[in-house]
Amino acid sequence: MTTLAKDLPAMTFDRKGMEDDALLRLYRHLILPRLIEEKMLILLRQGRISKWFSGIGQEAIAVGTTAALEADELMFTMHRNLGVFTTREMPLDKLVAQWQGKKTGFSKGRERSFHFGALEYGIVGMISHLGPQLSLASGVALAHKLRAEGKVSLAFTGEGGTSQGEFHEALNVAAVWDLPVIFVIENNGYGLSTPINEQFRCASLASRGAGYGMEAHTIDGNNILEVYQTVKDLATSMRKQPRPVLLECMTFRMRGHEEASGTKYVPQELFTQWETRDPVKSFEQWLLAEGLLDEEATTAIRGSFKQFINDAVERAFAEPDPVPDIQEELQDVYAPYTPATLPAISSERKDMRLVDAISDGLRQGMEIHDNLILMGQDIAEYGGVFKITDGFVQQFGKDRVRNTPLCESAIVGISQGLSFKGFKSMVEMQFADFVTCGFNQIINNLAKAHYRWGASADVVIRMPAGAGVGAGPFHSQSNEAWFAHTPGLKVVFPATPIDAKGLLLSALDDPNPVLFFEHKALYRAVSEEVPVDPYRIPIGVAKLVRQGTDVSIITYGMGVHWATKAVTELDIDADILDLRSLMPLDYDAIAGTVKKTNRVILLHEDTLFLGIGGEISAWINEHLFEYLDAPVMRSASLDTPIPFAIPLEQQFLPPNRFREQLQNLLVY
Repeated sequence: MTTLAKDLPAMTFDRKGMEDDALLRLYRHLILPRLIEEKMLILLRQGRISKWFSGIGQEAIAVGTTAALEADELMFTMHRNLGVFTTREMPLDKLVAQWQGKKTGFSKGRERSFHFGALEYGIVGMISHLGPQLSLASGVALAHKLRAEGKVSLAFTGEGGTSQGEFHEALNVAAVWDLPVIFVIENNGYGLSTPINEQFRCASLASRGAGYGMEAHTIDGNNILEVYQTVKDLATSMRKQPRPVLLECMTFRMRGHEEASGTKYVPQELFTQWETRDPVKSFEQWLLAEGLLDEEATTAIRGSFKQFINDAVERAFAEPDPVPDIQEELQDVYAPYTPATLPAISSERKDMRLVDAISDGLRQGMEIHDNLILMGQDIAEYGGVFKITDGFVQQFGKDRVRNTPLCESAIVGISQGLSFKGFKSMVEMQFADFVTCGFNQIINNLAKAHYRWGASADVVIRMPAGAGVGAGPFHSQSNEAWFAHTPGLKVVFPATPIDAKGLLLSALDDPNPVLFFEHKALYRAVSEEVPVDPYRIPIGVAKLVRQGTDVSIITYGMGVHWATKAVTELDIDADILDLRSLMPLDYDAIAGTVKKTNRVILLHEDTLFLGIGGEISAWINEHLFEYLDAPVMRSASLDTPIPFAIPLEQQFLPPNRFREQLQNLLVY
């Protein structure tokens, strides 16, 4: 069962020296979202809107927290936080347009209800996965701490969301790093229809704070003065002494999870009891009793707000629906970026292995971008498991080269939060396989941020990938196709030291999220003369590494070396096209080599089914069929997990099959 109102202390209001004007201002902030909601419910019954998530009964939390913070302190909202948006004085007609999917809303009709943000109002909206915004708020808090700004951030979650892994990761990292972020739990008793006794067994959600060494409090979330004063006091203290705080606000949801779900699963006695603790009515009655309001004033305030709401609704409804524009949709997937004109590369070169070139590029990136933060497991004093950041702590300090807990999802979320405040981030996945633990943040936050509401996601994620070293199924995967499928991400996979350094520096410049794959079996196996000075290789431009006329081999990463070895030993006159970038693809280069040789084989280490080769093959068949003298062939790893034993791993990988396929293609 959820908390019974009768088990809570009687609601009392203590002004604690607050001026009359401040109290009345809180009242006006509190009543506005209630009246907007009442209007929305009428519109829902009239069929003029399609969906509504009601926060009736919970307004004091959203309004009290927002009023307590400074206007430029970011808040990370959820479904029932309308009071944040109204207290931050966002234009109501623009909000209604957002809810109705109008072009004049905050996300051009691409997001529904409160799934959007507006940094000019200090608000970052939710995604449907509930937990990830906690890590984003931690990233903003890290930015405040790095700049010694004396600011806090605040993120909301529900009692159901505290069961998600992201909740625990975010709190743990915030505690370890002493980040000034307030985590607000709106404990309204139900996660949709699931009561709290089926959600957790701890005595209170605030008690979880002790497990992280974190200050935690439980307060009456329906008491506007208690919420406001508590958050104001906490924020004032945290600006001087940065640290995270967990704040559990006890409340109740007087409507369904959303209107279509109803409330039949909730005992009626709960509604009866919690009605006596209605945050709007209770505060209004206290103000009347104190003589700060009278019936005439309340009627006038309500009347004025209702007219304001009606006018805003009619203006928003009069806006036209979005007119689909393919070009606009495609161009908004990525943040616009034009690489700067760079000086000519100096002639000075140095022999570098792939691992050295990546380390050199990353070091120079840190020197070029003083707002670049590196994060990853064991990357500080230890220098990372592959020693790419060895010595970086001594040069750049621990604020910029940060060891992280084993919380991949939280760290990716923190990188997004840093981006909101103008930082760049590089996150090192210790192995590409471990990225699954941060998949949601990459796919649903980083990749979609710019398209959804124009937000920044200036993040590079480095991914040591690939097999060939007997590391087994959890340290050997080539999982680049997972991300190349996701609009909004850029995916890079260099094969040589020169390309690795130049592409990494381009990735660090680029304001879009870049997944940067590095084949760990090549780290110390290949070397060449690499320019000493910084230089860039454009993302999205392939390289013809060998020229021939008989066949085109299109590949990347380790495949470049397999292909080069095979055509040399078999004495085949082949074009070898190194894609280097998998998203975006260089279709011009692909077309050029196909038109030249008329025979194509696609080679990659990733498994065959739904690998990158399948997409390129389909594109060639669709656009270049008339140039083909033979079917497009694909060579890839077996459709199995990667085995540990070396003989099994060699069978898994494609080199031997590739040679046979290549010879068959030539005689087709």
